[in-house]
Amino acid sequence: MMLYSEKVMDHFANPRNVGEIEDADGVGEVGNAKCGDIMKMYIKVDNGIITDVKFKTFGCGAAVATSSMATEMIKGKKIEDALKITNKAVVEALEGLPDSKIHCSVLAEQSLKSAIADYYKRQGVDPEPIVGKIPECESCH
Repeated sequence: MMLYSEKVMDHFANPRNVGEIEDADGVGEVGNAKCGDIMKMYIKVDNGIITDVKFKTFGCGAAVATSSMATEMIKGKKIEDALKITNKAVVEALEGLPDSKIHCSVLAEQSLKSAIADYYKRQGVDPEPIVGKIPECESCH
């Protein structure tokens, strides 16, 4: 049985970028109450760069840790670079997750993509060619 890495424990105990952005340029929410993990991500965008990002996560420690790490990884990045961040990259940055918790990192990636998609929609741009389809939470099916 794998225990959580020190990095996971640190991001769980001291999550970065928690909260919400009142005048966010994009808001994404994924997950649902059935599986117990809900992530909401808020982004501020200036000249194509994510200048601020906050999250609210309702879920287990791994869900909080992956949300926290994902926000750290995208802050200050161009949108197109933020879109390249995968759940695998989040897991690697956290030095691993137990298999049963990998879906949390998928939710982190999807909430980010959902926030970026919302940003494009608000700009009157169809986000799907840029962001792709955002699948439903797999662990909920």
